[in-house]
Amino acid sequence: MKISNPFFKKKKNIYLHDIFQSLNVKPAYKNQKIDGINDLSNSSKNEISFFNSLKYQNELKVTKSKYIITHVKYKKLLDSNFSPIYVENILKSVANITYLFYPNSLDDLVDFSVSNPKKHLFKNTKFGKNVLIGKSVKIGKKTCIGHNSIIESNVIIGDGTEIGNNVLIKNSIIGNNVKIQDGAVIGKNGFGFFPNQKKNKRYPHVGIVIIGDHSEIGCNNTIDRGSISNTIIGSNTFIDNQVHIAHNVKIGNNCIITGQVGFAGSSKMGNNVQVGGQSGISGHVKIGNNVKIGGGSGVIKNIPDNSNVMGYPSKDLRNFLKENK
Repeated sequence: MKISNPFFKKKKNIYLHDIFQSLNVKPAYKNQKIDGINDLSNSSKNEISFFNSLKYQNELKVTKSKYIITHVKYKKLLDSNFSPIYVENILKSVANITYLFYPNSLDDLVDFSVSNPKKHLFKNTKFGKNVLIGKSVKIGKKTCIGHNSIIESNVIIGDGTEIGNNVLIKNSIIGNNVKIQDGAVIGKNGFGFFPNQKKNKRYPHVGIVIIGDHSEIGCNNTIDRGSISNTIIGSNTFIDNQVHIAHNVKIGNNCIITGQVGFAGSSKMGNNVQVGGQSGISGHVKIGNNVKIGGGSGVIKNIPDNSNVMGYPSKDLRNFLKENK
């Protein structure tokens, strides 16, 4: 899903040779204007993208992007339609280019523009005590926001949505009739950085969080915004308390996720999936539709549609029960 990002201002006049310069790489192609940086699935013709894992070969086949940041070890996978930019460290290079387009992407720790809501602008919203609202926030009809909650600038909230106490929402688009329970934090930057003994370098996060209609977010959940793509929670998906959803995670419609589950970055889950408590989903894995994952499981590889799994590493439920009689 590609949605125009209202949260971070993008520099417009970035050219291909600017990108080569930021990467400390000799220009290899004719100079031209580049509109932005995006993942393979959502890139347009005039955007730059990146390929850093064999897991994304299918996305590479359908991307519209011509200029691909990658490593020379993937050279054989890029045909003549691409103009590859070879670098030693792909993700560091992507971070540098993201900074180039979004120089203020790390400056959102605190939104100091928030203030008491001007109730004449939100006539159909019920506010608790000590609520703070940022600039250009849009709130739908018949909504309720509980005590001590903060809605930072540019957030969009649909009709009929109920937000509990002590909730923080930033960099997010919330659908209609969503329930967000007490203590949830939605839209903060993800846990992405490059380790260094002197000073770790943060990875910029310019994606957003999108929550579909009729979903429920439990108490003390943390949902990180995407790094370049968006973090997405589908419609009618119910998430229990104390669940962590990392950057770029995609969760489908009609899913049930019970307490203390953790989703690592860029994992994807289909529709009608049930996840038992205290399970862990590793990064970049894909879980199909109609999957059931037993409590305490560790998912470290892709799971096909209609599977029932359990254990660590997760395996077919029947095999797990036989082995653990």
